[in-house]
Amino acid sequence: MRIALIAHDRMKPRMVELAREFAPMLTQHTLMATGTTGTRLQAEAGLSGVECLLSGPLGGDLQIGARLSMGEVDAVIFLRDPMTAQPHEPDINALVRACDVHDVPCATNPASARLLLKNL
Repeated sequence: MRIALIAHDRMKPRMVELAREFAPMLTQHTLMATGTTGTRLQAEAGLSGVECLLSGPLGGDLQIGARLSMGEVDAVIFLRDPMTAQPHEPDINALVRACDVHDVPCATNPASARLLLKNL
């Protein structure tokens, strides 16, 4: 499967924790991530095969949304920070909407991410 991994700044430690927990399974899939998240997953979770796209605020969310719309993403883990305003909120909403439009599973918090990853 092709899995996109995205995390807002305050959620990046949780994404690294999640990636470590599911590392044996994740290494069997094609992984892509927004810039900083992908870099941290490589360095801190040992996921060397993560393709790093642009940072979310610089268009990474849109890159993933475009791939998703073309059928190139099978699942999205997007750990969002609901307590902090994001300058690229329209891009975030567009990505989540694209998941809904194209019927792609999207987990937006650690609990739903664990459920999704356990069932891949």
